[in-house]
Amino acid sequence: MNRNIIIILVTFFLSFSVFAVENNYFELGKKNFDLNQLDKSKFYFEKDIVRNTKNSKSYLYLAKIFKTKKQNDEFEKNLNTVLLLEPKNEEALYYLIIKKINDGDYDLAKKKIEIFSSSCNKMCEKNSELMELINKFKS
Repeated sequence: MNRNIIIILVTFFLSFSVFAVENNYFELGKKNFDLNQLDKSKFYFEKDIVRNTKNSKSYLYLAKIFKTKKQNDEFEKNLNTVLLLEPKNEEALYYLIIKKINDGDYDLAKKKIEIFSSSCNKMCEKNSELMELINKFKS
C-alpha cells in the first residue's frame, strides 16, 4: 500500500515539473534571447506558440530574431501575426513602419503611423522619428 502511494506521489511531482517546464517556454526563450542565443530562443518561442498560439510576445521575439538574421519575409510575417493578435502593439507597429518605409511602401507606413500615433503609450517619442523618416524617404 505504501509503495503505491509513493509511486503516485512521484508520478504527480514528475508530471508537475514537466508541466511547469512546458508552460515556461516563453521565459526560456526570452532568457536565451537576452544571452544572444538566437537559435535556442527561436526553438523555445516556437514551442511556446505550439502551446499558446495567441501569445503575441513569442511572435514579437521571433520577429526580432528574424530581423537580426536578416530574414525579412519571416520578420514581416511574425510582425503581422503580432498585429493580428494585438492590433495596437507599439513595438510591432514601429518595426513594421520602419520596414515599410525602407521597402518604399509609404501608404501602408502612413496608415500604420496613424494607428501608432493614436494608440502609443510607451513609445510615443518615436512618433516624430517615424514622421521624419517617411518625409525623408518620400522626398
